[in-house]
Amino acid sequence: MINLNKLVIAGFTLLIIACQPKETTKTLTDTTRLKYATGFSVQTEGNIHYVSINSPYPGAKEKYQYLLVPHAEEVPEHSSTATVIRTPIKTIVCTSTTHIPLLDYLNETETLIGFPTTDYISSEKMRTRVDAGQLIDLGIDKGMNLELLYSLKPDLVMGYTMTSDLGQLKKIKELAIPVVINAEYLEGHPLGRAEWIKFMALFFNKQAMADSVFNVIEAEYLATQKLAENAKQKPTVLSGIVYGDTWYMPAGKNYAARLLKDAGTNYLWSDTESTGFLELSFESVYEKAKEADLWIGVGSFQTIDEIRNAEPRYSL
Repeated sequence: MINLNKLVIAGFTLLIIACQPKETTKTLTDTTRLKYATGFSVQTEGNIHYVSINSPYPGAKEKYQYLLVPHAEEVPEHSSTATVIRTPIKTIVCTSTTHIPLLDYLNETETLIGFPTTDYISSEKMRTRVDAGQLIDLGIDKGMNLELLYSLKPDLVMGYTMTSDLGQLKKIKELAIPVVINAEYLEGHPLGRAEWIKFMALFFNKQAMADSVFNVIEAEYLATQKLAENAKQKPTVLSGIVYGDTWYMPAGKNYAARLLKDAGTNYLWSDTESTGFLELSFESVYEKAKEADLWIGVGSFQTIDEIRNAEPRYSL
């Protein structure tokens, strides 16, 4: 004989199990393939991108995270520390001239509406926008006119930081303007820096275009590198200039040192281990580089006379 009590209990048990919400497991894929860049990574679920800045500043132990969600889709559950960005963005403010070529390559020149100290911009397309009053000068970097910035209402401010202290970028976030950190300057390989075009492209939904542009850049770079390898002579190179009593120049693991190596030169400080910049005395640099074949990275100086007038010791 069937025990009705047990049957009722079993029925309720099945009902409870059936009503339990199913656990959802996110299926994330690495859709952005990176060959050289190590400073960021991307995982994708459908049309949503989870972007991580792995090394936002030198020595960083934390990662910055961004959740890129199309306008037409709901924002999924996410970490409270992640910044949500609706894509594609229509307007942007950048804080480094190195961000500008990325916009030009992606045909997004017109999206840049503000920049600190527009005098530093050399892009012909961007200069046309500056002259037309379409690209607004926001003052000096790290001291931008926040009232003017707020009036522009950009979809995004792309900045950079040298430390965990975001400084003015933190104040910009308090204005409810999304801030994204671009750490391309920390890449050790020139092609690693160039590959950050794939990072920029994510905000415009132009990943395919970024891949195509980067492939061309990579092919041209590697072809030039191979040509330089066959050069019979490797000129010795000095880099940088003096500020005050300190001579700043790329360390041996810096991307600029790698660029000089791949160009077929003998950079005199290539044996130093840092990825940053060396801070040396004028005397030590002069002693080591007085017979150098080439001197590059001299800032805004255009002629030898300008250099000599700025620092008499350069005449030695």
